[in-house]
Amino acid sequence: MRRLVTYIHEHKKWPGFTWNNDDLLPLLINVRHKQGRLKGYMEMLGFVMRNETTLQTLTTDVLKSTEIEGEFLNPLQVRSSIARRLGIEIAGLVKADRDVEGVVEMMLDATQNYTKALTKDRLFGWHSAMFPSGRSGIHKITVGDWRKSDKGPMQVVSGAMGKEKVHFEAPDSDRLAAEMKAFLKWLNTANELDAVLKSAIAHLWFVTLHPFDDGNGRIARTIADMQLAKADDDAQRFYSMSAQIRVERKTYYEILEKTQKGNLDITAWMLWYLNCLDRALNTTDKRIQNVLKKTKFWDKHMKAEVNERQRLMINKLFDGFDGKLTSSKWAKINKCSTDTALRDIQDLMQKKILQKEDAGGRSTSYVLK
Repeated sequence: MRRLVTYIHEHKKWPGFTWNNDDLLPLLINVRHKQGRLKGYMEMLGFVMRNETTLQTLTTDVLKSTEIEGEFLNPLQVRSSIARRLGIEIAGLVKADRDVEGVVEMMLDATQNYTKALTKDRLFGWHSAMFPSGRSGIHKITVGDWRKSDKGPMQVVSGAMGKEKVHFEAPDSDRLAAEMKAFLKWLNTANELDAVLKSAIAHLWFVTLHPFDDGNGRIARTIADMQLAKADDDAQRFYSMSAQIRVERKTYYEILEKTQKGNLDITAWMLWYLNCLDRALNTTDKRIQNVLKKTKFWDKHMKAEVNERQRLMINKLFDGFDGKLTSSKWAKINKCSTDTALRDIQDLMQKKILQKEDAGGRSTSYVLK
């Protein structure tokens, strides 16, 4: 049965993407402003906090990019693997599995070596690192090379067996060598196109080619992150595009499918990408502002004598306490008596660190002063 849909890569002028600059420019200016502001905040954090923020961001990026595909890695293994490779000293290092090490190796190579050209061999290395056993789950796949034609067309499919829905069909494998050569030449060639816009296009272009048997989405997002590192001109990562895409996963797949079944005008995809990046930057802005407040707080109260229970609870309040802080919650978290919790709280109130919350209720609650 002949399919009725024409995919974007089947248009005669492919890959001659077009977009409306007038629609994109206000968003791009806004995103660039926020990137610059966040980079300024990072410089205010100091060496230790910058390292911790980078470690946290890269860990989140690896975890969430994998979760988008429905796979879940061990967070402690990911964090430990990144810390070891970056030479960051942290407590509780654990040994990471081979597949975790591979994904981390790919992400760090992309973001830490963002000035290096992306070549076919480098991509093959990433892919081999992701699938060290030569298998995706129980299925044997072609690793470290473009996908082959012996398995039929590469399709993105959902639904139960017998009721599958085809969302997208990638170019035939015999086109891949030429298609990827053109993509890599474009990616590595310096031009006047803003690096943020280049990130959006590279993401779409690569995932449309779908050159590997598996891992295309993760590699596409890694390439996009590499371009964002170029946009920031900084290997230290402080925001995660993949974390925001994970939040908006349904919309992400919908806009990809719509774009891949559309014409070569990709304005709608570019607008979605810029808006998604903007939301990722907003999330990071709040987090770093909180870190700065926390740093200023401890600088201000440097000479205040606080015990470990008090320090733990103060940090929890900065990091986002779940619900209201009451003496009973204090006692439960610290595994101490309610009397001890009340003494801790009253001590912090005398030192003008805590105060009673204005809102009434059955239990008295406390907030940072």
